[in-house]
Amino acid sequence: MPIDGTALIAMGNNLLSLTVLIAALLIATVLFAKVISVLLKRAFKDISKSAKINPTQFIVLQRLIVLGIYILGFSLAASMIPGMSGIWVSLFASAGVIAIVVGFAAQQVFSNVISGIFIAVFKPFRVGDRITVKNEYGIVEDITLRHTVIRTWKNEHVIIPNTKIGEENITNYSIKDPTIVGTLEIGIGYDSDIDKARKIMIEEAIKNAGTLKKSKGADTDFLKRDETAIVRLTELTDSAQKMTLYYWAEDKLAEMKIKYALMEAIKKRFDKEGIEVPFPYRTIVYKSDLEKQGKKS
Repeated sequence: MPIDGTALIAMGNNLLSLTVLIAALLIATVLFAKVISVLLKRAFKDISKSAKINPTQFIVLQRLIVLGIYILGFSLAASMIPGMSGIWVSLFASAGVIAIVVGFAAQQVFSNVISGIFIAVFKPFRVGDRITVKNEYGIVEDITLRHTVIRTWKNEHVIIPNTKIGEENITNYSIKDPTIVGTLEIGIGYDSDIDKARKIMIEEAIKNAGTLKKSKGADTDFLKRDETAIVRLTELTDSAQKMTLYYWAEDKLAEMKIKYALMEAIKKRFDKEGIEVPFPYRTIVYKSDLEKQGKKS
């Protein structure tokens, strides 16, 4: 049967028009999603500033709305393709198989999304909080629908999937009061004066510029808020008396800096004032010496 040239031209024009329309819809979806994302980001930023609340929940909500726009736009574009209705019927007919395949493929993705929503709702940590997770200390920079970004004190950016971080034990230093009790453990010899060592350690803690002279937080079991530092004898080992210094710091990062500065300052004072920081002592007895001693006896 001969094909009418006019019909072919019409089909070509229709196909071209449809292609242009679908492309325009996809472009419009992407542009609309980006515009909405920017507008929501600005609006939520202003709201969080005026209400003085953390923007974490707004960030997750913004990304959920943008994701919904993409899904809606792409679905509309797909529905405009000729023959897609028949394909959808076939897909629904085999929905059981597809559900299993998609379930396995997207399980981790959906788990991360749900975990991200839970983080936003229950707020174990928020954007800007200082936390320790997986033995890494850092600041929470972003919480996406898939992962959480943490900038460590070494300026490394650690990206952890939300499902993984949701399973970890997290120490949050910012959730209420960022001030922290720092500790420094130093061993002194058994011939050294405990009271003199304690006096030196407290003096150096008070002299340190970073040490808080008084905490704004609550008393702790080891250090009251109006105390700058105290020293306790915490352990008697084979070769040393272990002295532990407790001091107030503004936050976790400050606590680390103070600890290293005090370690050097106290060691120099100990050397100057005759307080021994001992090495472990070992007595080695050779079998041959025991045999000789046995023969003499």
